[in-house]
Amino acid sequence: MVDIVSQRKRSKMMAGIRGKNTKPELLIRKGLYKRGYRYRLHYQKLPGKPDIAMPGRKIIILVNGCFWHGHDCHLFKWPASRREFWRAKISGTKTRDRNLCSAYKNLGWRVLVVWECAIRGKTSLESDSLFDEIDLWIRSEKAYGDIQGAALQNH
Repeated sequence: MVDIVSQRKRSKMMAGIRGKNTKPELLIRKGLYKRGYRYRLHYQKLPGKPDIAMPGRKIIILVNGCFWHGHDCHLFKWPASRREFWRAKISGTKTRDRNLCSAYKNLGWRVLVVWECAIRGKTSLESDSLFDEIDLWIRSEKAYGDIQGAALQNH
């Protein structure tokens, strides 16, 4: 399938996509701060420089975009053009995510992944519910947590 925009326009669009300080990440950071949590951003003492780190608690919070991390939700759809490129790119991201989570666990850190679909879109959680879930996980002893959007109801 041919792209509907020029290669130059597509390149400009892709270059505008942030890797740090995304809207979902900012929303999570503001909510954590409001609830009294303090954290470090893109903590350089850990591999992969995680989005949010709480060194005193040994907690990492990753705010993952559903498309870029290949999440199985309504926000992810395989692109129709350059299929091999996108499969390799997203598969590589998933492999890197698994390896980093293992490395964090081996270093004694707990990891919480907050998916974009929990923050925006038709499955997003209400803000208080989202932060209640995050708060509950932080207070737990679980080594790994995963917060994603609510399941869609079939009518």
